[in-house]
Amino acid sequence: MARDLDIALLRSFVTAVRAGSISRAATALGRTQPALSQQLRRLERDVGSPLLHRAPSGVSPTRAGEELLPYAERILALSAQALAGTGRALTGRCGVGLLEDLAASRLSQVLADLARPHPEARLEVLSLSGSAMREAYDTGRVQLVLDEVPHLPWPSRWTVRLPLVWAVGQGVDTGADPLPVVLFSNTCAWRTSVLETMEATGRRWRVAFESNSLAGVLAALRAGLGVAALLPANLEPAMACHDAALPALPDVELGLTRHPATEGDALVDAVETALRRMI
Repeated sequence: MARDLDIALLRSFVTAVRAGSISRAATALGRTQPALSQQLRRLERDVGSPLLHRAPSGVSPTRAGEELLPYAERILALSAQALAGTGRALTGRCGVGLLEDLAASRLSQVLADLARPHPEARLEVLSLSGSAMREAYDTGRVQLVLDEVPHLPWPSRWTVRLPLVWAVGQGVDTGADPLPVVLFSNTCAWRTSVLETMEATGRRWRVAFESNSLAGVLAALRAGLGVAALLPANLEPAMACHDAALPALPDVELGLTRHPATEGDALVDAVETALRRMI
């Protein structure tokens, strides 16, 4: 008999990975921690492999979990789109401004999945600097912006807190003194969180590499130049940190704003719903 994956179990798994913690995921889903843990164990039995590394500091996906995650996210996205869009074709254009770290994650795939069944709809994803994003918002090129709350061009409609996690370059000794750190060169929550955490814990560090792009930071990590703070969605399996040698990082707050002129626009409604479900 063919086996099917339970979509509720997939939602629990995706939420746990995004939150980086079973307790935070349980809160987000309105469940108790034991109930959520039981669901995750059920999914692991169905799949036949452990999906999460569990540690006092939180959870991170195993290699099997990393392989399942994009399928789980797409199943959830397609389910939401089927419920929202059945029987009506969406038309028009929607521009979405995304923080680069989110544009490089699976959110772009979510938007591509949304556009596929609606050939008359046009979606555009932009990753721009703060001033350029504000100009794109003011001129109507983007209707939705998902970014760090302080950088939004308009008050947020909703916010979400996401954990930062340590990414460790190949061969890097996390006990090194000083610790080699890979930083984003732009002022952002990522850079600030790393430096403030180091200062608060008294950990000595040195800047090993800086880049103004996620691609540059990931390249430095692959080259084994140091450690960096990333969103879980951008953490490659080989970079996962499973020890307690590094201090805990705080969450970052992201928010979404929507241009007031788009209220009632069905395409923008659908894109906003997709973003809210997948972040």
